[in-house]
Amino acid sequence: MSGQPAARRTVLKGAALAGAAGLGVAACSTDSKLGHAETPTPTAPVALGAPEEVPVGGAKLYREQRLMVSCPAKGEYKAFSAQCTHAGCVLDKIEDGHGNCPCHGSRFDVMTGRAVHGPATVPLPAVPVKVKDGRLVAGPDA
Repeated sequence: MSGQPAARRTVLKGAALAGAAGLGVAACSTDSKLGHAETPTPTAPVALGAPEEVPVGGAKLYREQRLMVSCPAKGEYKAFSAQCTHAGCVLDKIEDGHGNCPCHGSRFDVMTGRAVHGPATVPLPAVPVKVKDGRLVAGPDA
């Protein structure tokens, strides 16, 4: 009967490894809508700075606030969460009209928030934004 405990251990180890592998695959799922982001958008208004800091036809990344603001036309602003919808990483830069995720290479259109390169497939959540007292303010009630 000395063979049974070893076989049982082998089965238990195999089950544990299979479970761990499944978690790894789930962590990189392309079906994720918010990744690991608990709150991808502000829960209160956030002051960002002067509207002139956002170039017309371009965008500015506010990493600390986890926001990206674009300016499609003079005086018009759009804001999006800067937290990748794949795994919740914060975008690290804006290049060629796209916000870049440093974790897995997802890229998002700065004007629409649309995912243009995976693994992310879901757009960045839009965030209300307005100019108030000469400053950009994003979040609820903005």
